[in-house]
Amino acid sequence: QLVESGGGSVQAGGSLRLSCAYSTVTVCMGWFRQGAGKAREGVAAIDIDGTTSYADSVKGRFTISLDNAKATLYLQMNSLTPEDTGTYYCQASLGKTFCSEAYFAGRIRPIFDFSGHGTQVTVST
Repeated sequence: QLVESGGGSVQAGGSLRLSCAYSTVTVCMGWFRQGAGKAREGVAAIDIDGTTSYADSVKGRFTISLDNAKATLYLQMNSLTPEDTGTYYCQASLGKTFCSEAYFAGRIRPIFDFSGHGTQVTVST
């Protein structure tokens, strides 16, 4: 029900835009990423009211947006660095869970009701 696209390889400083097509409207949608040997981490989230949350590492560089008319979630990524390399997953929840500062502050765990298969982003120096 979640299908990501838009990954690829780019040089440091470059930009990419990820897309996630969805078929079910949920309360909370977001992007997570997992680098080699690392745990999956939240990158950005947006709730049904349009409120956005971001990991500190991407604030000012990434923008999450939702186009309900096209049933698509986006992640615009600018000023990419090699540390942004990883597999990016589109995930959604029927509750607010990770659509909160509490999640990005590490105080609560996310709950996923839907997950995509991921799209690879590679940033080279």
